[in-house]
Amino acid sequence: MAMNVTSERRDGVLWLNVSGRITILNAAEFEETVADEIGDGDRAVILDFENLVYISSAGLYAVLRIAKLMWQRDAAFALCSLSDAVHLIFERIGFAKIVAIHSTRAEALASLKD
Repeated sequence: MAMNVTSERRDGVLWLNVSGRITILNAAEFEETVADEIGDGDRAVILDFENLVYISSAGLYAVLRIAKLMWQRDAAFALCSLSDAVHLIFERIGFAKIVAIHSTRAEALASLKD
């Protein structure tokens, strides 16, 4: 199963829908795709992982680098709609303590208004 990223923008929020698998073979492509999508007017980036079935350590590192890029721009960054398996990976390595993870898109959007 290949990795696929689609994007949509609403009110300065870049939503990236990620599906498939992020592995060592495509993690750099994933990171580059996301970085290329981020525009100057984006005040937040939210990765929607609802259809992501697997993420490797290389993929986790890519997510961390994307988060760092957004923090350097003083913009928000969050993840949402993780499957139980993917969420467990983020919890076990401690990412849940440094990256905002929300159950739904609505919850992620609401967090930007706080």
